[in-house]
Amino acid sequence: MNFNKVFHVAKWEFLEKVKTKAFIISMILTPAIIIGFTVVPTLLSNQEPKAPKVVGLLDPSGNYFKGLDTALSKYKLPDGQPNYILINLFGNNATGINAERDSADKDVISGKVEGYLFINKNKNDSVSVEYRSKTIGNFNDLQKFNDAFNTVRIQRKLKAENINPALMSFISNKVDIKQIKIEASGKTSNADFLSTFFSSFIFIMLLFMMIIYSGQMLVRSLVEEKASRLIEILVSSCSPEELLAGKILGLSSLGFFQLIIWALIAVALLGAALIPLNAFQNIGMMLVYFVLGFIFYTALFVGIGSISTTEQEAQQITSYLSMILILPVVLISAAIQNPHSVLLKVLTYIPFTTPTTMLIRLNLSEIPWGVLAATTLIMLVSIFILIKIASKIFRIGILSYGKRPSLKELRQWIVSK
Repeated sequence: MNFNKVFHVAKWEFLEKVKTKAFIISMILTPAIIIGFTVVPTLLSNQEPKAPKVVGLLDPSGNYFKGLDTALSKYKLPDGQPNYILINLFGNNATGINAERDSADKDVISGKVEGYLFINKNKNDSVSVEYRSKTIGNFNDLQKFNDAFNTVRIQRKLKAENINPALMSFISNKVDIKQIKIEASGKTSNADFLSTFFSSFIFIMLLFMMIIYSGQMLVRSLVEEKASRLIEILVSSCSPEELLAGKILGLSSLGFFQLIIWALIAVALLGAALIPLNAFQNIGMMLVYFVLGFIFYTALFVGIGSISTTEQEAQQITSYLSMILILPVVLISAAIQNPHSVLLKVLTYIPFTTPTTMLIRLNLSEIPWGVLAATTLIMLVSIFILIKIASKIFRIGILSYGKRPSLKELRQWIVSK
């Protein structure tokens, strides 16, 4: 193999693709999409309101207004204003509780109050509480109302039983349990669901989007070159193996150039504290599996592109194959809860899912060196075998026109010398 020709093919492939509008848009759009799906929802959910919220209370018993007003007064806005202003809605209508509730509903619709708490006493001396508002989904408000009501309710019960209500402050003072991951080396690190999910998810999505974009670009390029007979000119200048190696090298260089740009964006986000630093504590091994997964699927797409007759046909096949990458993402929540599940271990040793599964497992618990070595070896051997097979298919497939080869013909191409 003439490595000088391989280099020239790779250089040509890189320079031709890096100048395209599609690549430039993808380089900017991909991180924007990932940030949109990960960072932005967190920022929006944690965004504090700018003005106090007026909340009503409809309590026929009249027992809870003072306690709830005190309990909610501890929540403040950044400028020191109260988060909630509680007003009493009971007594506006003397015809019954249903009329009172209808009147309170009208106050919500008209915007007089953000919503209101409706406390209803049941026949068995228990109470039920509803928060009635025009919108559903503000979990922070609902959690605060829930905590405040239960605090007042327990305090009332303690007083009724002649128990010192001061015990309530001790009872309600929760101690949060921190989760610490211990490694065999004695090293410890903080671990939580969000950072584990974030670091695994972002790498898997980057790998998925790079493979989808780069793989389809390669397949499209091969199909276009076959259709225009340009491939015949290229093969006359270098061997099919050299052309294959050059295309894989050029496309991989393009993918990693894109990755470097994204890494710089990630560093900027780290500086802005939008991404937690401990999300990248296993960055070394994560990059190893990222690179191996990218090369594996690139070699696979080369074989697919060389036998495809139309761009639509190639995209359909590559889309189905790329979906295999997303399989571990479907299992990520269950995997975090049970990192030693049999299914997760099985997916670890299947080359199609090894990269994404290991990207998840690396952040869950310490992986034995034997497993790291075995999975890395599996990927290297799989890549070697796949490139050998792809080169045989590529050698014949790029000059085959008219129809897609049958499985029998593919088998003959692979076993041929």
